[in-house]
Amino acid sequence: MIMKNIYKIVGVAVLGFMTLTSCDIDEVGDLNGPTLENIIDNSTKGDIQDLVGGILSDMRVRLGTYYDDVGVIGREYYRFSSSDPRFTSDLLGKDKAVLDNNTFYTTGPWGARYGTAKGASILVQAIENTSPAYSEQEKNGLRGIGKTIQAYELLLNLNLTYQGGIRADISNPESLGPFIGFTQSLDAIEALLVSGATDLSNAGSEFAVNLSSGFTGFNTPATFLQFNKAISARVAAYQGDLSALSGYLTDSFLSLTNSSDDLAKGVYYVFSADGGDLRNPMFFALNASTAGVRVAHPDYITDIGATDSRRSKVAQRSSSITSDGLSGDYDFRLYTTDVDPIPLIRNEELILLYAEANHISNPTNAVTAIDLIRNAAGIGAYVGGTSPAELLNEILTQRRFSLYGEGHRWIDMRRFDRLGDLPIDRVGGGDVEPDDVWVQFPIPATENQ
Repeated sequence: MIMKNIYKIVGVAVLGFMTLTSCDIDEVGDLNGPTLENIIDNSTKGDIQDLVGGILSDMRVRLGTYYDDVGVIGREYYRFSSSDPRFTSDLLGKDKAVLDNNTFYTTGPWGARYGTAKGASILVQAIENTSPAYSEQEKNGLRGIGKTIQAYELLLNLNLTYQGGIRADISNPESLGPFIGFTQSLDAIEALLVSGATDLSNAGSEFAVNLSSGFTGFNTPATFLQFNKAISARVAAYQGDLSALSGYLTDSFLSLTNSSDDLAKGVYYVFSADGGDLRNPMFFALNASTAGVRVAHPDYITDIGATDSRRSKVAQRSSSITSDGLSGDYDFRLYTTDVDPIPLIRNEELILLYAEANHISNPTNAVTAIDLIRNAAGIGAYVGGTSPAELLNEILTQRRFSLYGEGHRWIDMRRFDRLGDLPIDRVGGGDVEPDDVWVQFPIPATENQ
């Protein structure tokens, strides 16, 4: 049952464990009942700090699986694993393979994201009964943190199941809300973000808890609100609401500047080599074998310009690598160590969202934003047409290269009905069917619908 796993994950966060591996999800003892009741009804401020720390830590659980799901289906890279052929069969739709609703790549990230979302929901409840009590401003700050993170986690699950929807209402684990469709789910996520923004706007100047170093620059109510608005902008883009997108960007941390630091500014998952902590799951050593490696899709190298600095996101191997009929010459190299941070959202995405918000109503502004990205990449100003269709093509191209490996390509191609433009690597023949490009993941079997 999905809620049993959620309770287990939340139980770890409640006890203040700052790290949790994917294996731990299944191995933790049953922490249901008294533990959760105690944290909700009779917690100390130390308990709340531990809970927040656990939530931020749990956001990283199964993160690598999520990125492999969207990155492989989006044809950004191949994931070779000699011990698990499903990365190249199921995810790429090899022959008659289909996505499985009861295996690690479906249930793993789904359960982990709901576990964190439930922890955030518990945070909002628990702050009402602490001893000593929080001030109303302090409560608002904690509510804003909890609601924003809950919304973000729900959004990642919706990215997977798309029209299959999600359970947006998880406030009562004994009576979960129903699955709702894609549009309703986005509306529910936006509403949660709006509510969190209201809380953050009335939270004073400081939080009552410490956040991880991934929130450096976003660790006060005012700056965390900018993060909230940035996520809201992404949601508005998924909704196709360009007016709302513009409004959210205005209140976010968008900066129309293009130094490397400006583009990288944002909120990050952080990792360390400390004993028991998690390391960056997207890192493999250069020239790793088929035992475990991510290999850039050949089209990335073919399509990106020779002088484009974003070629540095991949690295040429000492020799080609082949697995399951797929070959590549370049390793995925977005992260060069196993403790590099991974962005949740950063300014380079916001600049491209700004271009998207303006590509119909104000093409001049859209081109200005596009040129910031192009010039930062060393490829010069945009010289193409300025019709909405032409600008959208350019925006999607720049998103492809600027946000490579960050979990956007598949979703972008889907939201603009362009999945058919993604390459088919194994075309089949005879009784062998060509690869498929999946639209969405099935609802996990653990949901017992």
